[in-house]
Amino acid sequence: MRDEGRGMKDSRRKARRISSVRELEVYKLAFGTAMEIFEISKTFPKEEKYSLIDQMRRSSRSVCANIAECWRKRKYKAVFVNKLSDAAQEAAETQTWLEFALGCKYIDENTFEKLDKKYEHVYAMLVNMERKADTFCKAEEDRLSSKRAKRAIISLPSLK
Repeated sequence: MRDEGRGMKDSRRKARRISSVRELEVYKLAFGTAMEIFEISKTFPKEEKYSLIDQMRRSSRSVCANIAECWRKRKYKAVFVNKLSDAAQEAAETQTWLEFALGCKYIDENTFEKLDKKYEHVYAMLVNMERKADTFCKAEEDRLSSKRAKRAIISLPSLK
């Protein structure tokens, strides 16, 4: 009985093929949180436009940009992992700017906690992707090999 349950759970957990970075849960979370920061930062004082606002928006958007770059470069494991690390660093930077916004009383404690928690979740997801880098990079390698094989078959001379 126990094995059957485990088997069902395993079949539900099978990875589905992801064709776009926009399908990654980590990208969706990072993008949504960056958009929240954009909206919240509209209420900050004008004198923060070229400092805190600019830094928060840039670093929060950079998380998404680095995830997109790592996704496109997953055929090179070292680059994939490097870009994941860059995304995690940008998430940490965004958390620091959020802490400044809290300290300056531009956001309340609840807003800070909600956004900080989301970036902790993003960070955990990025670490998990790094741990499973071989899986992500292997899938891309398999996809490229399959494309090359199809091209090779198509370009074979006919045997008439």
